[in-house]
Amino acid sequence: MNAPEALLKTPLTALKVRLGGKMVPFAGYEMPVQFPEGVMKEHLHTRAHAGLFDVSHMGQIRLRPRSGRMEDAALALERLMPVDVLGLKPGRQRYGLLTNDAGGILDDLMFANRGDHFFIVVNAACKALDIAHIREGLADDCEVDEWSDRALMALQGPQAEAALAALVPSVADMAFMDVAEVRLIGVDCVVSRSGYTGEDGYEISVPASRAVDLAEALLADGRVHPIGLGARDSLRLEAGLCLYGADITVATTPVEAGLEWAVQKARRTGGARAGGFPGAGPILKQMAEGAGRRRVGLLPEGRAPVRAGAQLFETEISSQAIGAVSSGGFGPTTGAPVAMGYAPTSHAASGTRLFADLRGGRIPVRVAGMPFITPGYKRT
Repeated sequence: MNAPEALLKTPLTALKVRLGGKMVPFAGYEMPVQFPEGVMKEHLHTRAHAGLFDVSHMGQIRLRPRSGRMEDAALALERLMPVDVLGLKPGRQRYGLLTNDAGGILDDLMFANRGDHFFIVVNAACKALDIAHIREGLADDCEVDEWSDRALMALQGPQAEAALAALVPSVADMAFMDVAEVRLIGVDCVVSRSGYTGEDGYEISVPASRAVDLAEALLADGRVHPIGLGARDSLRLEAGLCLYGADITVATTPVEAGLEWAVQKARRTGGARAGGFPGAGPILKQMAEGAGRRRVGLLPEGRAPVRAGAQLFETEISSQAIGAVSSGGFGPTTGAPVAMGYAPTSHAASGTRLFADLRGGRIPVRVAGMPFITPGYKRT
């Protein structure tokens, strides 16, 4: 038998172990699913105060135009995504999607205009394929550099601003999706006002050699607690945010996933730079005519969570499933189970009653709008 592949560690692994993190395999890395507080308390602490997450397993990429002109890099990146890259101003960040010729989603990502390059953050499980895909598609126009000597952490929650501003007051002036170079603990960091919890907060790219110093400085603030993967998942689920590999995959299109808002006017039919991206035909057709299914929020009746993979039925006695749950669990903030999944567009209106399979039985679930909580983003 082959020996199991050794798990990778992040620059913060030793600190997380020291803090009592329960370490588990995740996307090839050793990551904490929770700390001694437990998932429920970590979730609620983040909603009320501030939580610190290690997300260093994600991929960080710098994309520089070979010509020196950012317009060339923007137009090159638009060949891979149905997104308005050219219109993104310096110091701003945007959500993006890599698509294939069938319109399927290869990955979702965040990208920022840093003035002379684009800074891209991709999902951990996809990063090797993403980097290869970007290099293959853009090598003639851009230098694609994996920023592997960096750590990435997220500080999330209503008190995140106060905690980070205690170290550098200027971050309080940043608005949602702003990106800036900020000097923290004597080292230059790339800071965005964004996150994956539905709360206000920041993501901080820091040199790996100083990651522990910065994490300890933040955790020295009593408002900031370490948070693991378990609470990260329940927080993003309540916020209605997609998890790649579960809620969106290569088998889903942006329209099916309810992400057509990420396809800006310039890339749509009739726009200044319409099409020209992988899957433009099927994606733009669905945007005009609709898709056969939609990602929807689901509120199960009772207290029992409905988990990913549970089939959805039109009635309590239907034999043929019409959809499936893609993510589900108990919402500590909502105080009730929440889920999302895919249903036929004909059954996707809020208030529609469906039935989900639960341990061999059927329980009612109601289609509901997302997010399930009120987001706390700082818009201005």
